[in-house]
Amino acid sequence: MQLDIDEGRNGSARAALFELTEGDGVVTCRLSGDWTTHTVGDVDKQFRQLESREGSSTLHLDLSGIRYIDTAGAWLIARLVHAREQRGIEVELSGQSEAASILLSAVAETAENPDVPTDGSKRFNLLDFFEMVGRGVYLLRRDVIYGLHILGATVGGAQMKLGGRQTINPNAIVAQIDRMGVKAIPIVVLMSAIVGAIIAQQGAFQLRYFGAEIFVVDMVGILVLRELGVLLTAIMIAGRSGSAITAEIGTMKMREEVDALTVIGLNPLGVLVFPRLVALVIALPCLTIIANFAALGGAILVSWAYSDITPPAFIERMKTAIDLTSIFAGLIKAPFMAMIIGIIASVEGMKVGGSAESLGERVTASVVKAIFIVIVLDGFFAIFYAAIDF
Repeated sequence: MQLDIDEGRNGSARAALFELTEGDGVVTCRLSGDWTTHTVGDVDKQFRQLESREGSSTLHLDLSGIRYIDTAGAWLIARLVHAREQRGIEVELSGQSEAASILLSAVAETAENPDVPTDGSKRFNLLDFFEMVGRGVYLLRRDVIYGLHILGATVGGAQMKLGGRQTINPNAIVAQIDRMGVKAIPIVVLMSAIVGAIIAQQGAFQLRYFGAEIFVVDMVGILVLRELGVLLTAIMIAGRSGSAITAEIGTMKMREEVDALTVIGLNPLGVLVFPRLVALVIALPCLTIIANFAALGGAILVSWAYSDITPPAFIERMKTAIDLTSIFAGLIKAPFMAMIIGIIASVEGMKVGGSAESLGERVTASVVKAIFIVIVLDGFFAIFYAAIDF
């Protein structure tokens, strides 16, 4: 920030100068030239010597000779004033313009603030902690309200046009199902099969000491169908599709395409959010079923190779170990997790600013929040199922 003290500037820079005169118990310091970032470095050493100068004389600063002053020059003067006043010496300022007085007053508040250390580090302040907590709660409230707004708009219908009748674009929904569901099948099958195989191998290894390897079928069936199948699928979709939703909507927000939709009379939620949310609600349960089959297939192969449990014996044992409640206990969670992932991704996408850094932060926040909420939601479902003995 730079303030013009003399409106008749001719463009040439002048060095920051000052001269000291002493008499009648008053030390007068006359400042002249340009006190800007480019010039104050030449007088910084002398000013520090003046700050530490011993004596009880009154210091009078004459600023009438300054042509230009910016924040750096004002900081140097404010630092001198603060240092002398700390030693109990009276400091008087004269000759400054109105603009310079405003700048010096603003900079003086920083110079006199004891909570700002001179080494650049930040001291711990208890008020800062409460401010951080309060700000976080307020931002959480805003996100929850906006998420409920998106959920309400989705439940109420697409409403492609602002103030118009509700319309649904099947092509957009099918395209999103293809992107989020069909194209995610390979990674979901691979990860689920590996996890199912690991669970079967580790379970058989531990149960072998008790001669109860056959019970690995019970463990794999219940664990995969009730918990891990839907949970791992939701986590993978949060990382794969949730980040894509945030990046797509965020990029449109950066390019002002979201505002353009509003200008031409379209509802951004109906055009951008509704198809993706519906596609997630449809795709995630289907992917969960595929993940369950893949995990059980991996467990069957490992059990056959590691514990000599043949596939027919595995399937026969699984019929007695699980029932429909085990299957539906996992599938019921899938739509709720899909809604959570879609809403969080959309909210974070709408919060993107105008920079690439903001886009990266929102994408990261979207994935982290979605995975965290999905795991918490799974825990609440587990508690609820236990309470109703489901």
